[in-house]
Amino acid sequence: MNGLRQSALTIDVLTTLAVAIIYKLFGWLIMGEAKRRKSKLGEKYGQDERILPWVPITKSQSELFVSLTTRGAWIGIGGMVVLWVTIRFIGPAFGWWNVV
Repeated sequence: MNGLRQSALTIDVLTTLAVAIIYKLFGWLIMGEAKRRKSKLGEKYGQDERILPWVPITKSQSELFVSLTTRGAWIGIGGMVVLWVTIRFIGPAFGWWNVV
């Protein structure tokens, strides 16, 4: 059993070493892509992209809008359910009104 642990540890160490060597040899490819993008975009690098060039709304703002309106819709649906349960069951149970 001890030999299995030792061989697994050796494989882990070798895998880590192989990944480190590959990154050292080919890491410049990864960094080159980021530098190319930065030089291509210039001052726009790192800024949010607009939905359309003539609309002053970014993609992150539009995602936030969708998130908030979805949450608001679910709150409205929940409110309607509570109102319906109140009108249909709670009111008649307490004798506040009769359902016809």
